[in-house]
Amino acid sequence: MIAALADRAYFVAAFLLLGVGAYMLIGDRNLVKKVIGMNVFQSGIFLFLVASAFVTGASAPLLTEPAPYVSPLPHVLILTAIVVGVSLTAVALGLIVRIYEEYGTLRADLVEEVGDGE
Repeated sequence: MIAALADRAYFVAAFLLLGVGAYMLIGDRNLVKKVIGMNVFQSGIFLFLVASAFVTGASAPLLTEPAPYVSPLPHVLILTAIVVGVSLTAVALGLIVRIYEEYGTLRADLVEEVGDGE
């Protein structure tokens, strides 16, 4: 059991990141902590996809190297996802600044209560 987990340490780490990120998204009321949880969750997804693209003994897809090859597509998709994630984080933090200026709090439940009263 332990040997099987040691061989798949990247997958274990990815699922731990996914779990921590999901817990922060669902369990915390602070909006900044929710954004941090979203980033941790995204990091878990990135690690899972890159780890699943790994091929033992494979090389870059150059015609001078013998087969097997590693597909560069997952890595390119992860780079694109990182850019999208950074943009999403910037927009979310900008919205959080505006919410704090408007409502004076970063707790999602209090913002909902104040928003319902208007």
